[in-house]
Amino acid sequence: MAVVLVVLIAAIIKRYRVAKPSEAFVITGRSSKNVEDLSGQRVVTAGGVFTLPFVQQLTVIDLSSRRISLTVAGAPSIQGIKLNVTAVAVVKVASSAESIRAAAQRFGNQQDQIDPYTKDQLEGALRAIIGNMTVEDIIGDRQKFAQQVADAVTQTLASQGLALDTFQIAEVADTGTGTYIADMARPEAAAVRQRAMIAEAEARQISEQRRLAAENEIQNAQQIVDVRAAEIQAITDKAKSAANAAGPLEAAARQQDVLTAQEKVAERQAALTERQLDTTVRRPADAERYRLEKIAEANKTTAILAAEAASAEARLRGEGELARRTAEAQAVRLEGEAAASAREAMGAADASALDSSAEAYGKYSTAAILSLVMGTLPQVAHELAAPMAAIDSLTVISTDGASALPKAAVSNFAQLSALTGLDVPKIIQGLVAGNGGLAGLADGVSAAAHPAAAPIVAPAPTPTFN
Repeated sequence: MAVVLVVLIAAIIKRYRVAKPSEAFVITGRSSKNVEDLSGQRVVTAGGVFTLPFVQQLTVIDLSSRRISLTVAGAPSIQGIKLNVTAVAVVKVASSAESIRAAAQRFGNQQDQIDPYTKDQLEGALRAIIGNMTVEDIIGDRQKFAQQVADAVTQTLASQGLALDTFQIAEVADTGTGTYIADMARPEAAAVRQRAMIAEAEARQISEQRRLAAENEIQNAQQIVDVRAAEIQAITDKAKSAANAAGPLEAAARQQDVLTAQEKVAERQAALTERQLDTTVRRPADAERYRLEKIAEANKTTAILAAEAASAEARLRGEGELARRTAEAQAVRLEGEAAASAREAMGAADASALDSSAEAYGKYSTAAILSLVMGTLPQVAHELAAPMAAIDSLTVISTDGASALPKAAVSNFAQLSALTGLDVPKIIQGLVAGNGGLAGLADGVSAAAHPAAAPIVAPAPTPTFN
């Protein structure tokens, strides 16, 4: 039961409709006491309505305004001039019950056909009105033209339940390359241009006249100003002359006062400068000089003391050096004397030995001396031949040829004489001479015993051996 009640309430709510301000309801079906005509249609605006299911039908009619733009191209006027006309119309369903019923009967659920239908009606009326008017009337009184079009379609639209709120002509123009409308404006434009040029010329003339008058007034005013300026200048020059006459004396007096004041200022400035100089320069300079003098005296005292110390040190060093050198000289002298005494003693010993040898040799017989000399010759020959013992072969290279060997032998004898102190050649000559050989031997031995008397024989150059 509750479910049935809920379903019943939902069905009632669904079947109850409230019209919007821009809507109207048309209810058809079961007759109602509120129906005002015999069509069986009831119109509801700005209210609510309940439609019975299965026996009544609700149709919604849109009452809002519709803006329709239309353009008529090539519509000929009564003069045969083709024109392009653009217009704007505002159309809606009339708000009376009869109009709503009529719109519901004509359009019903095809309300989108209202705009095309209205546009066709307006274009036809617009062409008809253009064909009955001249271009000048259309251009000159567009309001009358629009009103004629509205009057022509009002009855037709009313029979469809529609109402034309406004109708405005937006533009009227020539078609294609037509220039009729433009040519219509040319005479007026030329006249307007001519009037404008005349007015402009008159304005320039008036302006020029006013300019000349203003310049004349300016010149007159300038003349008055110049005259007044000349008068003022004369008065000024006169006053300047008087002032110039009294000026030098006054200027001199003022200059004297200025000089006096400047002199006082200079004196004060000099005194101030003197005090500043005494404070900033003289006193610091005296203090600096006193400081430098004290520093110089101290440096002088220090230098004197340093010089005296250096002199004493040098004197002491000199005395020490003199004593050292005196001691060294004394030592050198004593060493020299000792060396001389030693050499003298050695010389005396050598001389004594030589004397003893000579005395002994004097006591020797010739055979003894010869035996002594001959005993040493092998040893001497061995020593002389020692350097040549390691030579395998000997080749004598000399420019002297075969005489190089005797020279070499002589040289060897000379070297032997130098080594032994004996006059070997003389001894050999004595031996070769026979009886006088012993005398030569004795002379050679005597020469060896007294070297101071022996002749000095320079050694012969040694031959070169390869």
